[in-house]
Amino acid sequence: MVLPLRLIPRLAAAARLPRAPRPISRRARLVPALAMAAAYSTGSGADRRLLFRQLFEKESSTYTYLLADVADPDKPAVLIDPVDRTVDRDLNLIKELGLKLVYAMNTHVHADHVTGTGLIKTKVPGVKSVISRASEAKADHFVDHGDKVHFGNLFLEVRATPGHTAGCVTYITGDADGQPSPRMAFTGDALIIRACGRTDFQGGSSDLLYQSVHSQIFTLPKDTLLYPAHDYKGFTVSTVEEEVAYNARLTKDKT
Repeated sequence: MVLPLRLIPRLAAAARLPRAPRPISRRARLVPALAMAAAYSTGSGADRRLLFRQLFEKESSTYTYLLADVADPDKPAVLIDPVDRTVDRDLNLIKELGLKLVYAMNTHVHADHVTGTGLIKTKVPGVKSVISRASEAKADHFVDHGDKVHFGNLFLEVRATPGHTAGCVTYITGDADGQPSPRMAFTGDALIIRACGRTDFQGGSSDLLYQSVHSQIFTLPKDTLLYPAHDYKGFTVSTVEEEVAYNARLTKDKT
Protein backbone atom coordinates (compact mmCIF):
# COMPACT_ATOMS: atom_id res chain seq x y z
CA MET A 1 0.00 0.00 0.00
CA VAL A 2 1.55 3.30 -1.04
CA LEU A 3 1.43 6.04 1.57
CA PRO A 4 2.31 9.36 -0.05
CA LEU A 5 2.35 12.54 2.01
CA ARG A 6 -0.76 14.68 1.93
CA LEU A 7 -0.37 18.37 2.57
CA ILE A 8 -3.60 20.21 3.31
CA PRO A 9 -3.88 23.92 4.08
CA ARG A 10 -5.68 24.94 7.23
CA LEU A 11 -7.94 27.24 5.26
CA ALA A 12 -10.23 26.24 2.43
CA ALA A 13 -7.78 27.21 -0.32
CA ALA A 14 -6.29 24.42 -2.36
CA ALA A 15 -2.92 23.02 -1.25
CA ARG A 16 0.13 24.32 -3.02
CA LEU A 17 1.53 20.83 -3.33
CA PRO A 18 -0.14 18.05 -5.34
CA ARG A 19 -2.54 16.06 -3.26
CA ALA A 20 -2.53 12.30 -3.22
CA PRO A 21 -4.66 9.73 -1.47
CA ARG A 22 -3.80 9.43 2.20
CA PRO A 23 -1.24 6.82 2.51
CA ILE A 24 0.97 11.24 3.14
CA SER A 25 0.69 29.53 43.50
CA ARG A 26 0.73 29.19 39.80
CA ARG A 27 3.96 27.19 39.83
CA ALA A 28 2.53 24.60 42.20
CA ARG A 29 -0.02 23.62 39.57
CA LEU A 30 2.53 22.69 36.88
CA VAL A 31 2.43 19.06 35.71
CA PRO A 32 5.91 17.56 35.15
CA ALA A 33 6.51 17.10 31.43
CA LEU A 34 8.31 13.77 31.81
CA ALA A 35 5.32 12.25 33.60
CA MET A 36 3.07 13.38 30.77
CA ALA A 37 5.43 12.03 28.13
CA ALA A 38 5.14 8.59 29.71
CA ALA A 39 1.54 8.44 28.51
CA TYR A 40 2.76 7.69 25.00
CA SER A 41 4.09 4.31 26.08
CA THR A 42 1.28 3.36 28.44
CA GLY A 43 -1.82 4.94 26.95
CA SER A 44 -4.57 3.48 24.80
CA GLY A 45 -6.31 4.30 21.54
CA ALA A 46 -4.50 7.02 19.59
CA ASP A 47 -1.57 6.92 22.01
CA ARG A 48 -0.97 3.26 21.18
CA ARG A 49 -1.09 4.16 17.49
CA LEU A 50 1.86 6.54 17.82
CA LEU A 51 5.39 5.21 18.20
CA PHE A 52 7.74 7.98 19.35
CA ARG A 53 11.49 8.10 19.88
CA GLN A 54 13.71 11.03 20.84
CA LEU A 55 17.28 10.65 19.56
CA PHE A 56 20.37 12.75 20.34
CA GLU A 57 23.53 13.75 18.45
CA LYS A 58 26.11 14.87 20.99
CA GLU A 59 28.53 16.87 18.82
CA SER A 60 25.91 19.46 17.84
CA SER A 61 23.56 18.74 20.77
CA THR A 62 20.78 18.11 18.26
CA TYR A 63 17.60 16.12 18.82
CA THR A 64 16.08 14.01 16.07
CA TYR A 65 12.51 12.75 16.43
CA LEU A 66 11.02 9.57 15.03
CA LEU A 67 7.22 9.23 14.82
CA ALA A 68 5.29 6.37 13.26
CA ASP A 69 1.73 5.10 12.95
CA VAL A 70 2.22 1.53 14.14
CA ALA A 71 -1.48 0.72 13.86
CA ASP A 72 -1.22 1.11 10.08
CA PRO A 73 -0.16 -2.12 8.31
CA ASP A 74 2.79 -0.36 6.64
CA LYS A 75 3.88 1.45 9.82
CA PRO A 76 4.69 4.73 7.99
CA ALA A 77 7.19 6.94 9.80
CA VAL A 78 8.61 10.46 9.68
CA LEU A 79 11.99 11.64 10.93
CA ILE A 80 12.25 15.25 12.11
CA ASP A 81 15.61 17.05 12.01
CA PRO A 82 17.91 14.14 11.12
CA VAL A 83 21.66 14.80 11.53
CA ASP A 84 24.24 13.63 9.01
CA ARG A 85 26.47 11.98 11.66
CA THR A 86 23.70 9.75 12.97
CA VAL A 87 21.90 8.72 9.80
CA ASP A 88 23.09 5.10 10.02
CA ARG A 89 22.01 4.85 13.66
CA ASP A 90 18.57 6.24 12.87
CA LEU A 91 18.01 4.06 9.82
CA ASN A 92 19.08 0.97 11.74
CA LEU A 93 16.54 1.77 14.46
CA ILE A 94 13.82 2.24 11.85
CA LYS A 95 14.70 -1.15 10.38
CA GLU A 96 14.71 -2.84 13.79
CA LEU A 97 11.27 -1.43 14.58
CA GLY A 98 9.86 -2.58 11.25
CA LEU A 99 8.89 0.91 10.11
CA LYS A 100 8.64 2.41 6.64
CA LEU A 101 10.27 5.83 6.52
CA VAL A 102 8.30 8.08 4.19
CA TYR A 103 9.46 11.61 5.09
CA ALA A 104 12.66 13.21 6.35
CA MET A 105 11.58 16.63 7.63
CA ASN A 106 13.49 19.69 8.78
CA THR A 107 12.26 22.49 11.02
CA HIS A 108 14.84 24.88 9.52
CA VAL A 109 18.24 25.28 7.88
CA HIS A 110 21.03 26.93 9.85
CA ALA A 111 24.81 26.90 10.24
CA ASP A 112 24.67 24.67 13.35
CA HIS A 113 22.01 22.41 11.91
CA VAL A 114 23.68 19.97 9.49
CA THR A 115 20.82 17.92 8.11
CA GLY A 116 21.07 14.26 7.20
CA THR A 117 18.13 14.40 4.81
CA GLY A 118 20.19 14.17 1.62
CA LEU A 119 22.17 11.20 2.91
CA ILE A 120 18.98 9.42 3.94
CA LYS A 121 17.59 9.80 0.42
CA THR A 122 20.65 8.03 -1.01
CA LYS A 123 20.23 5.12 1.39
CA VAL A 124 16.44 4.70 1.37
CA PRO A 125 14.87 5.07 -2.09
CA GLY A 126 11.44 6.65 -2.01
CA VAL A 127 11.93 8.80 1.09
CA LYS A 128 10.85 12.39 0.45
CA SER A 129 12.39 15.46 2.05
CA VAL A 130 10.19 18.17 3.57
CA ILE A 131 11.00 21.75 4.59
CA SER A 132 9.26 25.11 4.66
CA ARG A 133 8.91 27.04 1.44
CA ALA A 134 10.19 30.17 3.20
CA SER A 135 13.51 28.47 3.98
CA GLU A 136 14.48 28.69 0.28
CA ALA A 137 16.24 25.34 0.69
CA LYS A 138 16.03 22.29 -1.58
CA ALA A 139 13.45 19.59 -0.85
CA ASP A 140 10.94 17.27 -2.49
CA HIS A 141 8.00 18.92 -0.73
CA PHE A 142 7.64 22.46 0.57
CA VAL A 143 5.21 23.25 3.38
CA ASP A 144 3.49 26.47 4.36
CA HIS A 145 1.74 27.65 7.51
CA GLY A 146 -1.44 25.65 8.05
CA ASP A 147 -0.45 22.61 6.00
CA LYS A 148 -0.87 19.11 7.40
CA VAL A 149 1.58 16.27 6.86
CA HIS A 150 -0.10 12.87 7.01
CA PHE A 151 1.56 9.54 7.82
CA GLY A 152 -0.92 6.74 8.15
CA ASN A 153 -3.88 8.03 10.16
CA LEU A 154 -1.76 10.51 12.07
CA PHE A 155 -0.72 13.98 10.98
CA LEU A 156 1.48 16.93 11.86
CA GLU A 157 0.25 20.49 11.59
CA VAL A 158 2.71 23.06 10.23
CA ARG A 159 3.00 26.43 11.95
CA ALA A 160 5.36 29.12 10.70
CA THR A 161 7.58 30.28 13.58
CA PRO A 162 10.21 32.55 11.98
CA GLY A 163 12.71 34.62 13.92
CA HIS A 164 15.65 32.29 14.44
CA THR A 165 15.63 32.08 10.65
CA ALA A 166 13.05 33.33 8.18
CA GLY A 167 12.04 29.77 7.31
CA CYS A 168 11.58 28.15 10.73
CA VAL A 169 8.48 26.04 11.27
CA THR A 170 7.08 24.08 14.19
CA TYR A 171 5.46 20.68 13.59
CA ILE A 172 2.57 19.85 15.95
CA THR A 173 0.64 16.60 16.34
CA GLY A 174 -2.98 16.85 15.26
CA ASP A 175 -5.93 18.13 17.27
CA ALA A 176 -8.58 15.93 15.64
CA ASP A 177 -10.21 12.73 16.91
CA GLY A 178 -7.82 9.80 16.85
CA GLN A 179 -4.70 11.94 17.31
CA PRO A 180 -2.35 11.67 20.32
CA SER A 181 -3.17 13.58 23.50
CA PRO A 182 -1.62 15.68 24.88
CA ARG A 183 -0.35 17.30 21.71
CA MET A 184 3.37 17.40 20.92
CA ALA A 185 5.17 20.35 19.30
CA PHE A 186 8.57 20.04 17.64
CA THR A 187 9.79 23.61 17.89
CA GLY A 188 13.15 23.51 16.12
CA ASP A 189 15.25 26.42 17.39
CA ALA A 190 12.31 28.80 17.80
CA LEU A 191 11.90 27.63 21.39
CA ILE A 192 14.59 25.83 23.36
CA ILE A 193 13.78 24.66 26.87
CA ARG A 194 14.05 27.74 29.12
CA ALA A 195 15.59 29.67 26.19
CA CYS A 196 15.30 30.30 22.46
CA GLY A 197 17.42 30.18 19.33
CA ARG A 198 19.87 32.97 18.55
CA THR A 199 18.72 35.78 16.28
CA ASP A 200 21.93 37.68 15.60
CA PHE A 201 22.82 36.25 12.19
CA GLN A 202 21.50 34.52 9.07
CA GLY A 203 18.31 36.53 8.82
CA GLY A 204 17.32 36.35 12.49
CA SER A 205 14.91 38.78 14.17
CA SER A 206 14.29 38.89 17.91
CA ASP A 207 11.01 40.78 17.45
CA LEU A 208 9.74 38.22 14.97
CA LEU A 209 10.82 35.28 17.12
CA TYR A 210 9.03 36.70 20.17
CA GLN A 211 5.87 37.18 18.11
CA SER A 212 6.12 33.67 16.63
CA VAL A 213 6.48 31.93 19.97
CA HIS A 214 3.68 33.89 21.64
CA SER A 215 1.22 33.55 18.76
CA GLN A 216 1.96 30.01 17.54
CA ILE A 217 3.40 28.05 20.48
CA PHE A 218 2.22 29.67 23.71
CA THR A 219 -1.36 29.59 22.37
CA LEU A 220 -1.33 25.78 22.30
CA PRO A 221 -2.98 23.90 25.18
CA LYS A 222 -0.88 24.30 28.33
CA ASP A 223 -0.20 20.54 28.56
CA THR A 224 1.29 20.42 25.04
CA LEU A 225 4.68 18.69 25.16
CA LEU A 226 7.49 20.80 23.68
CA TYR A 227 10.46 19.13 22.00
CA PRO A 228 13.30 21.41 20.79
CA ALA A 229 15.92 20.79 18.09
CA HIS A 230 18.79 21.43 20.51
CA ASP A 231 19.56 21.25 24.20
CA TYR A 232 22.79 22.09 26.02
CA LYS A 233 21.77 21.54 29.65
CA GLY A 234 20.42 17.99 29.71
CA PHE A 235 16.72 18.79 29.29
CA THR A 236 14.62 16.57 27.03
CA VAL A 237 11.05 17.91 27.08
CA SER A 238 8.97 20.75 28.50
CA THR A 239 5.38 21.97 28.28
CA VAL A 240 3.70 25.17 27.21
CA GLU A 241 2.73 25.81 30.82
CA GLU A 242 6.31 25.39 32.03
CA GLU A 243 7.81 27.67 29.38
CA VAL A 244 5.23 30.38 29.97
CA ALA A 245 6.17 30.26 33.66
CA TYR A 246 9.94 29.81 33.49
CA ASN A 247 11.37 30.84 30.11
CA ALA A 248 13.13 34.07 31.03
CA ARG A 249 13.89 35.03 27.43
CA LEU A 250 10.38 34.71 26.12
CA THR A 251 8.04 35.63 28.97
CA LYS A 252 9.01 39.26 29.56
CA ASP A 253 7.02 42.01 27.89
CA LYS A 254 8.41 42.94 24.50
CA THR A 255 9.93 46.42 24.74
